[in-house]
Amino acid sequence: MRLGLAYFGLLAALFCGVDARCATPEYDVFVPISKYLSQGNDEALSAWFDDTLEILVLESGCDASRAQAKQIIKSFFEAYTPRNFSVVHTAGNARSRYAVGNLVAGGEQFRVTIFVSCKSDNYKIQQLKVERL
Repeated sequence: MRLGLAYFGLLAALFCGVDARCATPEYDVFVPISKYLSQGNDEALSAWFDDTLEILVLESGCDASRAQAKQIIKSFFEAYTPRNFSVVHTAGNARSRYAVGNLVAGGEQFRVTIFVSCKSDNYKIQQLKVERL
C-alpha cells in the first residue's frame, strides 16, 4: 500500500508540473550552497545563481547577471577568505525557500541571506545578501 502511494505521489507531481526534487521535503538545497560559501568556491556557488539575481555585498547592491554576480562574490572571497558558514534559520515551501546564516571570513563575521526558488528541475538563487555584523 505504501509503495502504491509513493508511485501515485510521483505521478501526480509529474502530471501537475511540480518538480519532484523541489517537492521533496528531505532535499535541503542549503547543504551544497553552505559548503560552497564555507569554501569560498565562487565557481561552484555561481552554478546555483539564476540568470539574473539581486546581489548585495557590504552595502553595495544591484540586479546582476550570473557572470556579474560571480565576479562580485569572487571579489568578496578574495578580500575576505571564508573560514566557516553555518545556517541559523530556514523557512519557505517546496517552491521557494530562504536561509539566514553566519559567515566567518577574513577575521570578520557576516550575516548572509539567501533566497532560492524552484526553476525547471533545480533551485536557483534569486537573492544573495552579505552584510557585516
